[in-house]
Amino acid sequence: MRISVLGSGSAGNSIFVHAGNTRVLIDAGFSGRAIARRLDLIGVQAEEIDAIVVTHEHSDHTGGVGVYARRYGTPVYMTERTQAACAKILRGKETLYAYDPGRPFHVGDLRVEPFLTVHDAADPVGVAVVDECTGLRLGVATDLGRPTAQIRHALSGCDFLVLEANHDEVLLHTSQYPISVKRRIASSHGHLSNQAAARFAVELLHPRLAGIVLAHLSNECNRAELALRIVGETLQEAGWSGHLEVARQDQPTDLLDIEELRYRNGPAQLSLL
Repeated sequence: MRISVLGSGSAGNSIFVHAGNTRVLIDAGFSGRAIARRLDLIGVQAEEIDAIVVTHEHSDHTGGVGVYARRYGTPVYMTERTQAACAKILRGKETLYAYDPGRPFHVGDLRVEPFLTVHDAADPVGVAVVDECTGLRLGVATDLGRPTAQIRHALSGCDFLVLEANHDEVLLHTSQYPISVKRRIASSHGHLSNQAAARFAVELLHPRLAGIVLAHLSNECNRAELALRIVGETLQEAGWSGHLEVARQDQPTDLLDIEELRYRNGPAQLSLL
């Protein structure tokens, strides 16, 4: 299984996942042209995408869904409530499939396991994506007001995580945002802080976890080096030394091979046992 976060932040989010003969996008929050350009940077052609899995209707996750689906004939998977909330970007010419949170579905060689999250959207979900051939498991939770028991269960045992680290608590408090916006971001239906992400990441640690990409960083209330330091130091104290990086808004991460990262970091994870 290979993964690249094509970009993540308030201006757009999209994740590329490849396993076996299947290539999917989790969300498509950039324009169709921008997604195609970012895919090209990691050596993937836009028409090769087999499906788009949408987590919720916010424009930074759906901005390019309609255009991309119509241009390339790519099927789109979303919940019924999310589809209703996306009415303005859909024209009836797309191939749409409805899924239910809590009920896995298959896209080629991938099993997608959607689970409910806590966020201010119509029907927000996170996803675990499993390579049916190797059993490798990827967990994605990028808009997460707070972890719940259900979310912890869904993300347990993942070989790789894309986890939100949206804001620094001090930077949010001292930002120029209106009080109402600050309260929304920090609420249980808003976004995870660096500090909360660090605590949650430690809860999800196990010896097979090969890497974590921190995602959905706020341009106004966070810094990449700050998120890396806070989360990285917490994980190091817990005995974990796998791959850790921050997804950028303006360009994709490298195309990361999860199995390769597991073998590379395997001996270092023994301290977790």
